[in-house]
Amino acid sequence: MENIKFKFEDLKVYGKALDFVDLAYEISNNFPSSEKYGLTSQFTRTAVSIALNIAEGSSDSDKQFNRFLQMALDSVNECVVCATISQRQNFISNQTNHKIREKLVELSKMITSLQKYLRNKTNL
Repeated sequence: MENIKFKFEDLKVYGKALDFVDLAYEISNNFPSSEKYGLTSQFTRTAVSIALNIAEGSSDSDKQFNRFLQMALDSVNECVVCATISQRQNFISNQTNHKIREKLVELSKMITSLQKYLRNKTNL
């Protein structure tokens, strides 16, 4: 059986975004059940949004892809807030918050590098 692959699946930033989704689900599974429709839902939805925006934008023009990458970057920032709230509410440790932030810094750098590449390529 042939392996069917879409172009965006070759992007390293997309793979890192999926890795972060896995981490967000793993961590949020330990949140209190009272947060199921609150912070747990928000954290996983915004983590998923990073990968979705990368995938969705990749099939469009460079200008539109840059716009979707900006939305992905906005979701990265939202994840930072979710992690901060999680730590302040004692749902995660300082160490876990640090791990999340390291992954988000890496994603942020990769997204902004791709944006810079697209801007230089097309003079956006």
